[in-house]
Amino acid sequence: MENSADFYSVLDVTPTSENWIPAYLPVANKLMAKHGGQYLARTASHEQVEGDSSAVGLRVIIQWPSKEAAIAFMNDEEYVPHLNARTEGSVSNHYLIEAKDEFA
Repeated sequence: MENSADFYSVLDVTPTSENWIPAYLPVANKLMAKHGGQYLARTASHEQVEGDSSAVGLRVIIQWPSKEAAIAFMNDEEYVPHLNARTEGSVSNHYLIEAKDEFA
């Protein structure tokens, strides 16, 4: 069992279709709150300042109270069809990051 340290979901999402977005947002917002998540950033206003250039539409950062909460959100039966619609209608990368400094 993971400890209860914060975790962050960091996503880059580039829609290839916008058909999924209107149905996705209200469900994702509701279920994220149900599982203790909070948006820290959800924006198309971002700038890459280092590394090889990659065109990404949206950057999203979500704070979770635990890894279990993030996984429960992803596996919520009400969310799964919307997750599938997002992944089918976009190029998405999702990173789950524990809030710790292993090099301190």
